[in-house]
Amino acid sequence: MEKKEYLESGILELYVYGLLSEPENEEIATQAKNNPEINNEIIAIEKAIVALSSSFSPFHSVANYEKIKAKLELKHADVIQLEPSKNRSQYIGWAAAVLLLVGIGYQYNQLNQTSTQVANTQIEKAKLEKEFNVLKSKNTANDTSLAVVRDTKNTVVALGGQAVAPESSAKVYWNQDTKVVYIDAAGLPEPPEGMVYQVWALKLSPLTPTSIGLLEDFDVNEQKLFAVNNANEAEAFGITLEPKGGSLTPTMEQLYTLGKV
Repeated sequence: MEKKEYLESGILELYVYGLLSEPENEEIATQAKNNPEINNEIIAIEKAIVALSSSFSPFHSVANYEKIKAKLELKHADVIQLEPSKNRSQYIGWAAAVLLLVGIGYQYNQLNQTSTQVANTQIEKAKLEKEFNVLKSKNTANDTSLAVVRDTKNTVVALGGQAVAPESSAKVYWNQDTKVVYIDAAGLPEPPEGMVYQVWALKLSPLTPTSIGLLEDFDVNEQKLFAVNNANEAEAFGITLEPKGGSLTPTMEQLYTLGKV
């Protein structure tokens, strides 16, 4: 209870009359001790009662005061507990605002969680699609390799290692009907940076080399099976190591493999 309420509610008069409960008396006594204005008001009330008693019986004021107290105690009913006025609509408004904020916070949190889940799902989907495409490419490459190896119409030409790389080897799968050529380069070492293997179809008399393609992206081709250009006529095949982009004529000092049809 605020100081103003103590002064205006009438509870101090009831305190002076002795009509409050013990806890209420203790509360008023504490307030009077800590608040001079409340204490002065209690003293003023007591003086007013004494003065009123003296006006009726000047010579027996104390006795009359006690009689008045006794009569008041008999006539008054139980003390009505006084509570500070409360603005219920204000409290309801604040409660509604708090609930609204809690609701908004909850919805915002849910939205963030949903957004995160959607983003994670999209990332996971993209990852799975990438893995699927890689597997699909590998399966296609495997199928191609098997088809080339199993095609009975292909002429298989073994290319042996030459002086620059005696340990090297390769195979040519040449379909003389369709003229399609595949190179199995699994026996070749990975080319140095800035270099590329170049495949040549050769006529021997006189020696006439014709470039039929480059073995590009050597490091990422897991099967090491390369499709090159068609070879219409060939008596032999050779593979040389050339600068990136290839050469117009073979660098014989970099002849890695060679084999006759």
